[in-house]
Amino acid sequence: MALHNLTRPEARSNRKRVGRGNGNNWGRTCGRGEKGQKSRSGYSFKSHFEGGQIPFIRRIPKRGFKNPNNIEYALINVRDLEANFEAGEEITIETLQSRGFVNKAKAGLKVLGDGEISKAITISAVAVSKSAKTKIEAAGGSIVLLSPIPVASGEAKAEAEVEAPAEVEAPAESDSEETGSE
Repeated sequence: MALHNLTRPEARSNRKRVGRGNGNNWGRTCGRGEKGQKSRSGYSFKSHFEGGQIPFIRRIPKRGFKNPNNIEYALINVRDLEANFEAGEEITIETLQSRGFVNKAKAGLKVLGDGEISKAITISAVAVSKSAKTKIEAAGGSIVLLSPIPVASGEAKAEAEVEAPAEVEAPAESDSEETGSE
């Protein structure tokens, strides 16, 4: 096998050679038309340019904003706990993830009070609604409140990654102060 014997596995058509005479409709203007910016060499266009018309992104109304301090919890209702867990079971966000109730941990688990519960369960969560708390405790269950998982923004992540300087220990008191005159 030599380089001049190699064949391509797929067929490729030859490139279009323009400007080689008018016998094939691609001569002289080369398919660009007569005059104008698009016929000149070096022309390039921006995909969002609309010919001087007010662009679409400026025409549509803009509403609202994304709150940078918003905390997103993984949510579960009391009715789901009643239907899918046994009495006396300990429920954490990890058990909910393993059973497919929660995709991401986000800032932690929040229990909501939609539905009824009659089983005594122990649930570890970051937040619990008032109605969920009363229903779980009325059924004989208990709630362990955890601290939220920090979900840092870009700047906060960068600051957290920088190591804090080591604390300087206070110098030991000298012996002269201990044996001072009284």
